[in-house]
Amino acid sequence: MEFLWRAKEASIREITEGLTVGESTQRSLAYTTVQTVVYRLEEKGVVRRSGKVGNFHIFAPIVSRDKAQRRLLDELMGFFGGKGKLVMAHLIETGELTLDDVKEAEDLLKQSRRRRKSE
Repeated sequence: MEFLWRAKEASIREITEGLTVGESTQRSLAYTTVQTVVYRLEEKGVVRRSGKVGNFHIFAPIVSRDKAQRRLLDELMGFFGGKGKLVMAHLIETGELTLDDVKEAEDLLKQSRRRRKSE
């Protein structure tokens, strides 16, 4: 999805090549593997066929990055029983959460509280 969000539209071949060349992939991906994932994303309503060039279908994201991230975080919180404390504890233990992150989260909490009071 990250590749499609950046590219806006791409064929399966372009996605495969983009992921293989990408810095996060250390080994090449099979075209059929990427094709399967794209078709499953299409079935779930996350991507759509936006056109066709020759024999190749062009795919575009339907769901924005922000919406996908929010959905994923909601599911994650549900997995932890809605308790943010457990998620935070895990992030602290793994070193993924810094003191700057905590300060930023505290500022966001204060802003959110102010907005709720003004409504």
